[in-house]
Amino acid sequence: MKTYIRGASLFLAAASLSACATVTRGTTQAYTIESSPPAEVKTSTGFSCPSTPCTLKLPRKEGFTVTVSKAGYKTQTAEVVSKMSGGGGAALAGNVLAGGIIGMGVDASSGALNDLTPNPLKVVLEPEVAAAPAAETAAAPAAPAAASGTP
Repeated sequence: MKTYIRGASLFLAAASLSACATVTRGTTQAYTIESSPPAEVKTSTGFSCPSTPCTLKLPRKEGFTVTVSKAGYKTQTAEVVSKMSGGGGAALAGNVLAGGIIGMGVDASSGALNDLTPNPLKVVLEPEVAAAPAAETAAAPAAPAAASGTP
């Protein structure tokens, strides 16, 4: 009977360790965007903020595009990627050691093993170049005609 209880306890302990990255790191991440000068931010996943600097709580699972814009400046876009991080690798190793194949699958599919990079995203906006005014082609007054005649 003691062997049965001990085995069940070990199984429950191992099962509780599965998906440890999902539990310890979560499936979202604080992501910061900074710009000079302050500007509006929109992501391809529908998140936005009216002015930088701003920090958004974003899913770790997939990358996205960030668009930073301000009137009078060129709009800048940047790609943010989701890739396995050092903390995610440690959580994955924990799953391997604990025998948590199910946990590995949950962590991988939830994005908990990943980090969004670069973080923070720093953008420098360039002023728009104003179009040069069209050269005025006003006719210059005609030079007075030379007097022809005999002296």
